[in-house]
Amino acid sequence: MKRFHVHVHVEDLAKSVAFYAKLFGAEPTRLEGDYAKWMLEDPRINFAISSRGGQPGVDHLGFQTDDAAELAELKARAQAADMALLDEGTTTCCYAESEKHWVTDPQGVAWEHFHTLANIPTFNQKAPESSAACCTPPRGKPVGIPVKSASSCC
Repeated sequence: MKRFHVHVHVEDLAKSVAFYAKLFGAEPTRLEGDYAKWMLEDPRINFAISSRGGQPGVDHLGFQTDDAAELAELKARAQAADMALLDEGTTTCCYAESEKHWVTDPQGVAWEHFHTLANIPTFNQKAPESSAACCTPPRGKPVGIPVKSASSCC
């Protein structure tokens, strides 16, 4: 089953954590000095916030899959629709190692499709077998051009 994903940049992490904890009726499932994440079941959403650069507001949207087969299905849909696709493969960001790819909608909104493989102790640590950087495609730009930035992780 897929889980909807939203990543928002915030100016004040502590204020935002307090707000969203009240809004969701739950404390974050992961809380770091620059990042917080809620894995909610009702609604089924992976909602993340970070204070790492970027303008405040929605950074990107996406779908987190429960397994590799669902991720492959999303990738096949994007390819069948002739969407430009940035395939990062196995990469790390936002305290997780994931298999992921990106597509960009006609308005330039980045959509991340990913399957989380493991938690990691740092925001962005390069996986030995991956040459991909943790990145969100630039808003309004083609998806094939990655942005290497510490602020653009989910």
